[in-house]
Amino acid sequence: MSTGNDEIPSFDVSKPSPARMYDFFLGGKDNFPADREAGAKVNAALGDVMTHDIVWENRRFLQRTVRYLTESGIKQFIDLGTGLPTQGNVHEIAQDLEPEARVVYVDNDPIVLAHGRALLATNATTTVITADIRDPAAILDNVDLGALIDFSQPVAVLFMAIFHFIRDSEDPAGILAAFRKRLAPGSYLALSHLTTDGPDAGEVDQVVDVYKNATSPIVFRPRQEITGLFDGFELTDPGITRPWQWRPEYGVKGPQTDWLLGGVARLDGA
Repeated sequence: MSTGNDEIPSFDVSKPSPARMYDFFLGGKDNFPADREAGAKVNAALGDVMTHDIVWENRRFLQRTVRYLTESGIKQFIDLGTGLPTQGNVHEIAQDLEPEARVVYVDNDPIVLAHGRALLATNATTTVITADIRDPAAILDNVDLGALIDFSQPVAVLFMAIFHFIRDSEDPAGILAAFRKRLAPGSYLALSHLTTDGPDAGEVDQVVDVYKNATSPIVFRPRQEITGLFDGFELTDPGITRPWQWRPEYGVKGPQTDWLLGGVARLDGA
């Protein structure tokens, strides 16, 4: 669903975009030479680990999380940094289990809006908006989001593989606090993040170097800092873990790496 009144903003295809690089890694076609060149550099440095294993480990984690949350009674989802449409989207999984589930996709890459509109033209309970999580008020007060999401009821907010594109100077804790303040008790936060705990330090440096000229540079964080992003929420079992280890019974297993950490947490009433 979309109002259709806002024009697609222009975008710079000369710089690699994390959303379009992610699409390239997933085998999609909605990417440009700069995205493919940057992706090839990552592949040359690390092989399939970064360009296949990590993205699919994260993708399977997202899918299992949505299934778990829907079966736990959640009917509203906000997917931040959603990237370009691909098979097994949030709305497909949630609405298969709960036809009345409402989903809002958010990304700062305008091409996501263009493709999302085409994908969701006949879906009245799902929409996509262009916004940047660095400005949470612009998301939370968005008219299209407000038409679908009722903040007086539990909402699942999904920050999958997005905060490693937010630098410390951009206040990741403040971004999360803004969302937390809007959420009703019983809401959930799901998050995955690239970590320094596990990968070889030299390989981490290679990835950081490739992304330094992207629209959003990449930041690896240690477990302690990633755990801190869940402040104010109560982690569900099994807590902060490798995404491939998180509740495998809820869906298809993916690749297994030591590059990511993730978790799902609930907001209890004060």
